[in-house]
Amino acid sequence: MEENRYTFTIEEKQGAQRLDAVLATLVEEASRSYLQKLIETGCVSVNGKTEVSKKRKISAGDVVSLEMQEPEGLSAEPENIPLSIIYEDDDLLIVNKPKGLVVHPAAGTHSGTLVNAVLYHCGDRLSSINGIIRPGIVHRIDKDTSGLLMVAKNDAAHRCLAKQLAEHSITRAYRALVYNNFTEDEGTITGDIGRDPKNRLRMAVVERGGKPAVTHYTVLERFGRYTYLEVRLETGRTHQIRVHMASVCHPLVGDAVYGPKKQGLGAESQMLHAKTLGFIHPSTGEYMEFDSPLPAEFELMLEKLRK
Repeated sequence: MEENRYTFTIEEKQGAQRLDAVLATLVEEASRSYLQKLIETGCVSVNGKTEVSKKRKISAGDVVSLEMQEPEGLSAEPENIPLSIIYEDDDLLIVNKPKGLVVHPAAGTHSGTLVNAVLYHCGDRLSSINGIIRPGIVHRIDKDTSGLLMVAKNDAAHRCLAKQLAEHSITRAYRALVYNNFTEDEGTITGDIGRDPKNRLRMAVVERGGKPAVTHYTVLERFGRYTYLEVRLETGRTHQIRVHMASVCHPLVGDAVYGPKKQGLGAESQMLHAKTLGFIHPSTGEYMEFDSPLPAEFELMLEKLRK
């Protein structure tokens, strides 16, 4: 099985917690029960020594490592699914993902993903860094978020793009329609994001155990009860825009998880589109920037509000 090795240095705000609880906040893509199994089978170490007790209390400064294995029986097969390719060369491709398309296979979603489509298009010309179910995937956007994604065709390109993401040097600009009127024209939202302690299926702005997150926004248009924004990510946490906007009482229109139960304007999913993507090309060293049009549903909703 493929393995991904993770190493974390525990921060002050993450200390004095059980090992399994700490890992659950650090490894967002894994369930707590799966992480407990990894601990019990000797796949986790603390300060260089294997630790098999999930109840071990972790302190600030501890170095925790784990090898996370891909679930057995879960793989990605090529599927002839149409792709909207904005750009392609020997190192990467830029794809405009439609709303409703999952990025990679996971428990409960074994086919029909962007990865299945990319495998059909690229064959074995994809980076292997993220394992057999996420080949070429450098970053992700939510199933019901549309827009631009980078896909790496080789490991060198993947490492270069991932480094730029870690350094926050990649341009990522989204368009979002949110509830309520912003009084200011632009601003920045901060707040660590982690698993919601009341609902592990959601993310939230948390005081302990989260990861730093920074979201910048600019008002493009105001519609009284709604505001149309450009949102730029400085960091890239799970559900970051959705969580940060909800935390300041401006949830995304159509967001059933973080917004009101009864959605206005007839929106069936969140009005969020990854519109602009810019980065340094891994081989040429030149800055490249790409743009994608708003989906028709998004445009129609804006036209409705303007009238």
